This record gives sequence, structure tokens and C-alpha cells, in this order.
Amino acid sequence: MGKLEVNKKAKEDSLLMTAYRLFTTKGVTGTSVSDIATSAGVGKGTFYLYFKDKYDLKNRLVAKHSARLFKTAMAQLAQSGRELGFKEKIIFIIDSILNQLVENRALLTFISKNLSWGIFKNALTAHSQNDELDFLSIYNEMLEDAPREIHDPEIMLFMIIELISSTCYSAILYSEPVSLEELKPHLYRSINDIIDRHMEG
Repeated sequence: MGKLEVNKKAKEDSLLMTAYRLFTTKGVTGTSVSDIATSAGVGKGTFYLYFKDKYDLKNRLVAKHSARLFKTAMAQLAQSGRELGFKEKIIFIIDSILNQLVENRALLTFISKNLSWGIFKNALTAHSQNDELDFLSIYNEMLEDAPREIHDPEIMLFMIIELISSTCYSAILYSEPVSLEELKPHLYRSINDIIDRHMEG
């Protein structure tokens, strides 16, 4: 990577890190493009070389942090050395992601307020660049490892994500209706039921 590319990457990274800090403290609506550019030490025009607007940047951040959560979960799965079946792998990954969000509640608040299916799907299944994991290959390999054919896998994944996001936010932040640890057995049973419903009989 040449010096020009290094400088461009440094400016983009600075904008991303600055925006994340501002979004998680002031909120997206309370943060302007000028706020981000000024805090990152670049001109407002430079901002538009990298992003269409602050919402484009926000979507990039959600995708980036979602991918990072998934990457960490996959690394923990590999390090565990455990031979798990399809459903057990899904639960392991979900459990890891939830535990990461418990440790980073600002990220939980940011992602949960801004997550959309399209962004998450892009973070999970789009081909990654550089040294990142190829999430699409991992996702497809996991589907192939299922003991029976998965019908409508995208719908299955969508339902699991919606279930997790709608039930775990209050459990993590407010222990409502119960703590996350109390909720997990119920959550994981429901996820297993969703997977079973999408497996060929």
C-alpha cells in the first residue's frame, strides 16, 4: 500500500472512529457532518469523498461492528476446539455475540437503534476484503453442515435476528423482564424451534 493509500485509509478510519464516538454520545440526529469532520480534523469536503452523508457513515459503522462481533464469535468457536452440530454452532455464536454486547453496552445501544436486516445481512454475508473473514463462505458452509436441508435459510436467519434483537436489549440493559442469563435458556429453545421448523422433515 502506497503512501497516498495509507493517508486515505487513515482519514477514513479517523472519520469512522470519530463518528462512532459522537453517535454513541450525542446520537445520530444530534451529530452533524460538520461535527464529525471538525472532530476528525478534516475538511467537510473530505468527508464527502468517503461517505454520501452521515447516514451512509452510520450504516457502514453498523455493518463494521456487526461483522466484528461475528468475527470474534467465530474465532472463539475455532479456539474452543469443540466439534459442534449445526444448531450448537448457531447457539455458540449467538451466545458469544450476546456476551460481547454485555461488555459493550454503548455498542448494543448503537446497533439496536440502527440495525436493519439489509445492513446485518451485508455485514454477515458480503465478501470481506483484506484479512477479514469471508462471512459468505462461512455462512454457506454452516448451512451445508446442517443434518438436513434448510428451507428458506434467509427467512430463518431473519427470524432469529429479530427474536434476539427484540428480546435481549431490555434484558441486557435493564434485566427486564429477567436478566440475560435467565432469558438465555428460553431464547435458545426458541431458536432451536425456529431452526427445526426450517429443516426438511
